Amino acid sequence: MAIADERGLEAVSMRALAERVGVTPMALYRHVKDKAALLDGMVGRLLAALLPSSGVGDQAWDERLSALAHACRKVTQRHPWAVHLLFSRPAVTPDSVRAVDILYIALIEAGVPASEVPRLERLISTFVIGFAASEASGRFAPETLDPRSRRGQLPDSELPGHSRLGPWLDLPVDLTAEFEADLNDIRRLIESTAQQRD
Repeated sequence: MAIADERGLEAVSMRALAERVGVTPMALYRHVKDKAALLDGMVGRLLAALLPSSGVGDQAWDERLSALAHACRKVTQRHPWAVHLLFSRPAVTPDSVRAVDILYIALIEAGVPASEVPRLERLISTFVIGFAASEASGRFAPETLDPRSRRGQLPDSELPGHSRLGPWLDLPVDLTAEFEADLNDIRRLIESTAQQRD
């Protein structure tokens, strides 16, 4: 993780890790099968940071969901390279699976039918990681272009939606407030889904 923080995810390799810890690359293979396993381990370490220090039953389901989402956002703000790993690697290490299980239990406790839990877990994970990825990549960064340039220099007549929303599109965005609003929308979706029993 230190190598990725310093030089980016593309710099992470078995050779770079061996140099960092002062061993030969072959010595690492007794501990890590290959680069894929190394990346899976990094995902596990990232997701371990999301695990609550207190027991899962200490919070209501929605508080647990919110805490996990906020923890994920903080981890990706600290390690912007992490979003690529979280989007591209499956949850296969024990810590990764534990993080997913926290979401499963929260959804079950919310009353979501078992048949809908996997789908909603994917939706929540994709939203949280996608939001974090958009922040880390600069997609949500404050615009340096004027509104006309941001709209591809097309005439308003070709962008009726943009034209109608112009005053709102040009306002500064509070990403933290937007993240909270999005989590509230997800909470309402979960509650609505919970009313549909198996």
